[in-house]
Amino acid sequence: MTTLMIQGTTSDAGKSTLVAALCRCLYRQGLSVVPFKPQNMALNSAVTSDGGEIGRAQALQAQACHLEPHTDMNPILLKPNTDIGAQVIIHGKVKGDMDAVSYHQYKTLAMDAVLESHQRLENAYDYVIVEGAGSPAEINLRDRDIANMGFAEAADCPVIIVADIDRGGVFAHLVGTLDLLSESEQRRVVGFVINRFRGDIKLLESGLEWLEKRTDKPVLGVLPYLHGLHIDAEDALPQANIRREGGFRVVVPVLPRISNHTDFEALRLHPDVNFTYVRADDPLPSADLVILPGSKSVISDFHFLRSQGWEQYLQKHLRYGGKVLGICGGFQMLGETIDDPDGIEGERCSAKAFGLLEHATVLTDSKVLEQVEGRFTFSDTPVRGYEIHAGRTTGPSLESPFIYYSNSAQSSTAQASLTDGAISSDKQIAGTYWHGLLDTPEALEAILKWAGCMASSTVDYAAIREAAIERLADAFEESIDMDKIMNFLRPAA
Repeated sequence: MTTLMIQGTTSDAGKSTLVAALCRCLYRQGLSVVPFKPQNMALNSAVTSDGGEIGRAQALQAQACHLEPHTDMNPILLKPNTDIGAQVIIHGKVKGDMDAVSYHQYKTLAMDAVLESHQRLENAYDYVIVEGAGSPAEINLRDRDIANMGFAEAADCPVIIVADIDRGGVFAHLVGTLDLLSESEQRRVVGFVINRFRGDIKLLESGLEWLEKRTDKPVLGVLPYLHGLHIDAEDALPQANIRREGGFRVVVPVLPRISNHTDFEALRLHPDVNFTYVRADDPLPSADLVILPGSKSVISDFHFLRSQGWEQYLQKHLRYGGKVLGICGGFQMLGETIDDPDGIEGERCSAKAFGLLEHATVLTDSKVLEQVEGRFTFSDTPVRGYEIHAGRTTGPSLESPFIYYSNSAQSSTAQASLTDGAISSDKQIAGTYWHGLLDTPEALEAILKWAGCMASSTVDYAAIREAAIERLADAFEESIDMDKIMNFLRPAA
């Protein structure tokens, strides 16, 4: 068994996509391969087949290997709930909240969980392709590191470093990162990959020659900038809104702790939809459909929305016939009260919510993590998704549910009638705990039709994701020296 690690000079250098591409290339060769990320920090997570949660990037990489996501693929997940603290998830289950200093001290124990998962993957697969986190050259984080070179040294694996040339400074990033590593870590680096290159490669060749001479490390390849590539973002929101003349107007507020914003990728890509993310202090635009997204800190994010004028905006939006959909934390905000008596998401507190639906939510320390299937109550359309939430919601509004669970996907927290969410009597307001419910063409079309959009087209987000993985792998095979990669992956004689 051989492990190869991809590290980056910065966040968003291309580590996630490089791992996905390499996993698919190895899978194409008929090899048994699995992705792995020791530690991830992200508010976008996926529910696994073993009932845990991991970063969405590892779920995408699992798809590249044609595997079901498993908690061993990402044993440590950090979900920030403040600027200095995060929920710590180990092997898919919540360990508790820790501030940065406390977690730094805890890393020694966290490394045991990391190596335990890595060992299980070693025993089950021929190859493990590992993604680092951020940069290995963060001097203040070198002590007790488990995400980059600390893991590579413990697992005794080779490392490829990737840098993003599109942002400029690629040679400084690579040389500087290498120089800040220890001698043993420098020896572990087997080569570089340059990502997102635009233009004529001949103009880059002199720089590549200089880099190889300066570092005595090979450049394994230069990946081109792939325009229009759509894959799940690990955490960063897309910066650009999508304007389509005459499109159906969908508006989503960007919460400070927005979670699982990948829920909206199918909408963003829909040719009949004019999609807008509204950030702090942006003017609130007119809309046909407003979607309140999930949140890692729902009461704090609710107060943010109120301070930004969303309460008055929603009232006016509904008076003019607009539709409102709340997902997970957004569903909780649509109710009358949200209580956090045990400080699950920060300080102990409560809030009087928007009051658009008759229900109340209490946050508990028992998190629901389930893959679910069912049918919409308003159209009898099949839908599937996943639940990740700590809230328990009760009240009269749930007597008019939004989704019926199928018998094969009964939620442990479903109502006695096996239902989820709520929809108002006038069908203007709806809420659900289900993430990912827009990813299938049928469910997306049903939601748009409910909201008043008679779309002439459809979007199959799963097919788009699969096509993106294939495109990545094609570019990898065309641009990267696969013979050298395979030499790194072959066990020593």
